[in-house]
Amino acid sequence: MNSQQLFRRSRLRLAAWYALVMGGILSLSGFGMARVLVQANWVALEREIESSAGTLHDSLEPILPPSQDPTAVLQQIFPDLCIAGQPCESNPSLIQRHTLGISDRNTYYIRVFDDQGNLLAYSPNQPQPLSTTLNPASWQTLQTKDGDRYRQFTTILHSAAHTHAPGEVPHEHPSWGYLQVGRTLAPFDAELQRLRWILFGSLPLALGLIAIASWGLSGLAMQPIYQSYQQQQQFTANAAHELRSPLASLLATVEAILRLPPEQAAQVPILLSTVERQGRRLSQLVADLLLLTSLEQDTTAKLPQPCCLNDIVADLTEELTELAATADVHLSSQIPNNEIQVMGHESQLYRLVSNLIANAIQYTPPGGSVVVSLAVQDRSATITVKDTGIGIPAEEQSRIFERFYRVNSDRSRKTGGTGLGLAIAQAIAHRHQGQITVKSEAGNGSVFVTHLPLSIEL
Repeated sequence: MNSQQLFRRSRLRLAAWYALVMGGILSLSGFGMARVLVQANWVALEREIESSAGTLHDSLEPILPPSQDPTAVLQQIFPDLCIAGQPCESNPSLIQRHTLGISDRNTYYIRVFDDQGNLLAYSPNQPQPLSTTLNPASWQTLQTKDGDRYRQFTTILHSAAHTHAPGEVPHEHPSWGYLQVGRTLAPFDAELQRLRWILFGSLPLALGLIAIASWGLSGLAMQPIYQSYQQQQQFTANAAHELRSPLASLLATVEAILRLPPEQAAQVPILLSTVERQGRRLSQLVADLLLLTSLEQDTTAKLPQPCCLNDIVADLTEELTELAATADVHLSSQIPNNEIQVMGHESQLYRLVSNLIANAIQYTPPGGSVVVSLAVQDRSATITVKDTGIGIPAEEQSRIFERFYRVNSDRSRKTGGTGLGLAIAQAIAHRHQGQITVKSEAGNGSVFVTHLPLSIEL
């Protein structure tokens, strides 16, 4: 399986898991919100029924005499109700309906029972068939043969006109009977059905959009991984190429030594010096790779210590003066009198500045100059390495910190460069919470500026 197929399958799996998780969360959220809305509407409906029943109860209780004929009383109090056992021909006026507390006869119905549970009166619009026997349960949900549903509330009616016997608690009124108030659930069921249609209609669309978004987001998530994989492949190819050249030269030299006739033994030391040079180059390359890996993985066990940049720049300027003189390049430094310190690892900072100076010397033609300056700017230490070298084309500047990348490959090989110097310098700067910037023009030299935070704990 090639890398393209591997990443495509990984992206598909990532998109599937993302869609599954987001779809599950969305579904649970949707059903949860629907459940909350339904429950809220249901509670509001019951409160409305209970409020209507309470209003009607409070209006009737004071005028319920316990001794009169219930039928006559109910005809006076409930002109809109049908009396049990009598023909139901009621057509009350608007004022009479208003006194009942329930004006919408298409929505509500009422039923009145005596204290024995016998039906006394009922609304003409009550659902059919309803039992004439009292069910004393406070709440009931009824359903007709046509499928219409009703919610019914039962409350006790007390008689206020009552003479209390000796020893009877005055606040306790005897039960006169029962009042039932029912409400049709047709609007509630219609709203519930609309909610179901919205939920089940929008859910597949939402899941489809999630699937599309998952595929796109998984592509964005896989892009850095794919780029890292490509960089790793490129690094492996470059490392193999860099190692192959000195190894091939080393093996060729050893083979030449082995084939030398005895009379040419004087050539052996020259060839052995070539072997030594190639071996050192291999050793340096391996050491640079190990250092770069340790910097990127942050495997340094030592704690950061205060480092004086003045001493580092001064020491490296002195140490590299001979290299600059050999290349006929004038090397100088500008160091302030006050000490500039940062928290870090001194050996790594030495390597950072050394790489920048050595790189500037290598790319500066004979007769040129390299100036290293140290300063403080915006609460950070700045190390500036300015040369009068060949410069870097604008299209190359974004790649100079890549591993094994060389602007002038042939010249770097002649001077022993491996293409890791700037990569190591940048890794050290990042390790110290800093950064390296470059300004350059082809033929007009380059300026590398390293910014390091002052006195920062890593």
